[in-house]
Amino acid sequence: MLKDKLALLPAVPGVYFMKDAAGGIIYVGKSKNLKQRVQSYFHLSEAHSNKVRRMVSQIKDLEIHPTDTEFEALLLECSYIHKYQPVYNKKMNNILAYTYIVIQPGEERRRIRVTQHPLERDGGTSFGPYTSSVHRIEEAVQGILESFRIDCNQTSPAGKPCLNYSLGKCIGMCADDAAREEYERIVDRIHAFFSGEDQQLIRDIEQMMQEAAGRYDFEEAVKFRDRLNLLIPMQRKNQVIEFMKEDHSILCLEPLDAELYKLFLIHRNKVLWSGVYHAQELETPTSQAEIRSLLKTRLQRATTSSKGPARDEIDEAQIIYSYLQGGSCKHVRIPQNWLSKEHEDKFTEAIRAFLIVNVDKEVKGNDEIC
Repeated sequence: MLKDKLALLPAVPGVYFMKDAAGGIIYVGKSKNLKQRVQSYFHLSEAHSNKVRRMVSQIKDLEIHPTDTEFEALLLECSYIHKYQPVYNKKMNNILAYTYIVIQPGEERRRIRVTQHPLERDGGTSFGPYTSSVHRIEEAVQGILESFRIDCNQTSPAGKPCLNYSLGKCIGMCADDAAREEYERIVDRIHAFFSGEDQQLIRDIEQMMQEAAGRYDFEEAVKFRDRLNLLIPMQRKNQVIEFMKEDHSILCLEPLDAELYKLFLIHRNKVLWSGVYHAQELETPTSQAEIRSLLKTRLQRATTSSKGPARDEIDEAQIIYSYLQGGSCKHVRIPQNWLSKEHEDKFTEAIRAFLIVNVDKEVKGNDEIC
C-alpha cells in the first residue's frame, strides 16, 4: 500500500503526512515537488540523519495534500503542525514555548528581561513573540548588555559601583547620575530596535566589531560578530511583528504557468480567499468585477486589529511576510477606506490596473513581474 502510494506521487507542490502503524501523524512536511521530496526519504543515503532514519523506520502510511503553489504548502504545513504537533516536527509544534523580551520600569531604572509570560503593565513594554529558544534570546539580550557596558549586577550599597563596573562591564549607572542618563539613552535605543523603529543598535555593534578588528583584537571582534548573528534574525522578526500591527489587507498575483494565475487575498496571517484565473479572464471587466466583489465581501467580514501577532499567529505571519518580500508574486495593499461607497471608483480602478499591468508584463516576459 505504501509502495503503491510512493509510485503514484505527483510532481506538484503540497503537504505530506507521515503516519505510523496506528495511523498517527508523526511528521508533516511540505515541498514544491511532492514526488521528489517524499520518495527521497526512502532512498538509502548517507546524508540522512539518525532522526530521519528513525522516522522512516516507523512510517507505515502517508497522505498528501497537493496545492497550486509552494506558498500555500508552507501555510498548510504550519497549520497542520500546530494542529497535530507531530513528534518529529520540533520547530513549530510548541507554540507555548515562544519567548518575549520585556522592558520593565523599576524604582531606579528600567530593566530588560526575557520571559515566556509577558506583562504589559506598569508602563512596561513587551516585544515578540520570538520562536527561538529562551536560551538563544537570553544570549542575544546579554550580548547587548555587554556590548554597551550596561550589565550591572548591583549588590553593593546604594551609591557605590557594582563589581561589574570594576571589571569594565558596567558604565556605572549604579552610582553615577550622568551614567544613569546614558543608560536610559541606551535603553531607548534598545526599545527602538525591538519595536522596529530604528536599527541604529545593529550599526553601533557593527562599528564596535570593526574597531576591535582595527586594533587587531580579533577575539573581541568575534564576540561582536556572534552577537550580530543573534540579533539580525531578530531584526527580521521585528519587521514581521510591525507588519502585522499595520493590519494590511493585500491582494497577491502569482503566475502558475504561462496562462494561469492564482490570486490570494491576505489579511494579517490568513488567506481570506483565493482563485485561479486564465490570463485573458483577468483582463475582462466581468472577471474584474467578480474579483472586486469577492474582495469587498471578504474584507468587510475581516476583523481589524492594531496588535502584533499572537503566539499562534507568528509562524504564519513569517511565511506571509517572506512571501511578499520574495520574488514569487506581485501584490497591492488595499486600504480599509477603499471599501466605502465614497472610494468605490478608486477601488475599481486600482484593482483593474493591478491585474492588467502585471498580467501584461508576465505575458510579455518582463522579469520585473516575479
